[in-house]
Amino acid sequence: MHALRRSFLRGSTAALLLPLLGTGLLRPTAALAAPWKREAFSATTTGAGLQALNIPLLSETRDIILNAPEIAENGAKVDVEISSKLPNTRSLLLFADKNPLPLCAELEFGENALPYAKVQIKLGESMRIRAVARTADGKNHVAFRDIQVTLSGC
Repeated sequence: MHALRRSFLRGSTAALLLPLLGTGLLRPTAALAAPWKREAFSATTTGAGLQALNIPLLSETRDIILNAPEIAENGAKVDVEISSKLPNTRSLLLFADKNPLPLCAELEFGENALPYAKVQIKLGESMRIRAVARTADGKNHVAFRDIQVTLSGC
């Protein structure tokens, strides 16, 4: 009974979609990642990732709060909290310097949004992570945190 029902449903679905395919209203398209960030997320160094995102200069600040454990027992799952006290923060970026692909996250915020995020990242070894805040006036700020990893995650 189930086999008959399934074949009927399969046939009726094809019969409904066939006219749409013939008229060109239903065309399969490829699902692609956004190409405008591909260079940044595929960069193999932090400098190349910053360059792909057009971030030339960074000034270190204490207004970016980067909460992460000093010692991570398992590098496969490290919780990192990022928040910014800088006025008009538009985006936060998270880099893990020694990872094969250092850019871990880019988070964009609206005009009245609170710039806060909690992200889980993988770390291949002990390293420095950096959070970059971009403000509406075009300035870029950075904060650093060193994390010791006891068990590699990558």
